[in-house]
Amino acid sequence: MSHSSKTPLRLGLAGLGTVGMGVVKIVQEHAALIEQRTGRPVVITAVSARDRAKNRDGDLSGYAWETDPVALAHRDDVDIFVEVMGGHEGPARDATEAAIATGKDVVTANKALLAHHGQALAMAADLSSIKSKQTRRQPVEQGLAAVALAPLRIAPPHAPRHVARTPAASW
Repeated sequence: MSHSSKTPLRLGLAGLGTVGMGVVKIVQEHAALIEQRTGRPVVITAVSARDRAKNRDGDLSGYAWETDPVALAHRDDVDIFVEVMGGHEGPARDATEAAIATGKDVVTANKALLAHHGQALAMAADLSSIKSKQTRRQPVEQGLAAVALAPLRIAPPHAPRHVARTPAASW
């Protein structure tokens, strides 16, 4: 996926709690630095949260609003779906699966979701990538998803602390 250096990378942000609003503030306050580091502008195009009327101590007026995070995941003006809602079932899982199914990259801070469904989400992302015939993506577009969705590796209980983590099958 090649992009002009001036084509914005468009984020859809699901979850506007502490982490979500932190993302909003970073993108708003450090836009020039982010563009300098990534080579293109990074913008939030749409957001989603349970309660639109809640005071969030930040300016969200410039963003489209979706009450349903799955609808956010399906938006054409979102390149990367950022999930910071929390929870391993319901809206977080449904929206993440929808984003992957539509070929979007996903960034999440949701440890519960990854612990319960990380392997399945990684497999779905691989299948989605194959179906859309996308090859290697730009590192900024991979976000944390590539690291966060990697298979978990656990050291055997008898291994010294300094031993690298290895797949269970190699013990």
